[in-house]
Amino acid sequence: MTRRTDQLKLGAFLANSGHHVSAWRHPLAQADASLDFEHFKHIAQTAERGKFDALFVADVVALWGHHHDALSRTARAEHFEPLTLMAALAAVTSNIGLIATATTSYNEPYHIARKFASLDHLSKGRAAWNLVTSVVSDEAWNFGRETHIDHGDRYQRAEEFHDVVKGLWDSWDDDAFTRDKASGEYFDPAKLHTLNHRGEHFSVRGPLNVARPPQGHPVLVQAGASEPGKALAARVAELIFAVNHDLAGAQAFYQDIKQRAAAFGRDPDHIKILPGVTPFIGETREQAQALFEEFQALVDPVLGLRFLADTLGDDIDLSGYDLDGPLPETPVGQRGSRRDKLLELARSQNLSIRQLYLHLTAGNPIIGTAEDIADFFEQWFEARACDGFNVFFPYFPGGIDLFVEQVIPLLQQRGLFRTEYEGTTLRENLGLPRPANRFTQGVTP
Repeated sequence: MTRRTDQLKLGAFLANSGHHVSAWRHPLAQADASLDFEHFKHIAQTAERGKFDALFVADVVALWGHHHDALSRTARAEHFEPLTLMAALAAVTSNIGLIATATTSYNEPYHIARKFASLDHLSKGRAAWNLVTSVVSDEAWNFGRETHIDHGDRYQRAEEFHDVVKGLWDSWDDDAFTRDKASGEYFDPAKLHTLNHRGEHFSVRGPLNVARPPQGHPVLVQAGASEPGKALAARVAELIFAVNHDLAGAQAFYQDIKQRAAAFGRDPDHIKILPGVTPFIGETREQAQALFEEFQALVDPVLGLRFLADTLGDDIDLSGYDLDGPLPETPVGQRGSRRDKLLELARSQNLSIRQLYLHLTAGNPIIGTAEDIADFFEQWFEARACDGFNVFFPYFPGGIDLFVEQVIPLLQQRGLFRTEYEGTTLRENLGLPRPANRFTQGVTP
């Protein structure tokens, strides 16, 4: 296999005290970080100093589940609304991309088109929309519904939602606003376009009351792993966040998405796939392992069992079992599902209940020295298992400080990562084309 000539793309995940579910309890983490803007400002500016492509904020528009006893043992009950936070960070950064999550299930297309167009102007072309369909069913209760939208219906709605938003972003030609003081013309009416969309889920006339975004369209991000999710990602996404725990699985996912994109007539190089990884860095491998174990030791059993129930299902009651004993006999249902994979792991490795929930809370850790982390990144990148990584830092602020000081220089020395930003917009830095306006190019919405 020939060596790649492109370079890694890196996202930095923003997560309060850190990505580890019990990070807030560790001495290295800031426990009250959730609503501290100075905390996020430091992370953003550190990531920009390290030449990261983008910052990323996840979101759920509900309190995480109705199991408040477990939730009370995390720092996830409070967090900024993503677009509000990214707008503030746009003012204290200059180059780094700003990826905010917004659901298509409990928003309207006009809202999303307007907000992300505004963020793109505020940041001078650094906005990106992480399109999600909402996984947490509790969100329904906050928007006048008793039940969550069915999985298939959510993705059908998302497809149309996406198309409407992109159509609204094309409401104006790039040069529509003449602002000619002498003639008195502020914009050229011939360069204004009305969408007039009527579909199964939405009826949206338009036009948008924000000029066309600097990037044409903010970058589209997606993370669906189901069949409908992968189909949507291959058709519309430009950046894909993936969950892959082994090299072979990551390579298969990478090839699958690139082939699906090509089948839609897209250039596969215009989709960047970034698996999530959590680096635990030490001066030695032993120190890194010890640090990882410190975080794992802070996972409260109540929280750990909640993580397990979220995967195995609430029908499996583990409350009366020894945490250091084996799982009770549990039938495997739909083979290949996340639940069944976890059950197979428990059986094949003879894991206790505690070991199993710690496997879940660990996420996707990489444990070792800075050199080990750089080796891992290089191996996956050169093996075409990814185009880069979405980096989950186990704790803040020290986790990202250490990564930027120790890992980034190694990647740069190997020619795997930039030393300066390639352009001024997120699209330019990701190597993505600027889309033409569909109305002036005669493209059907």
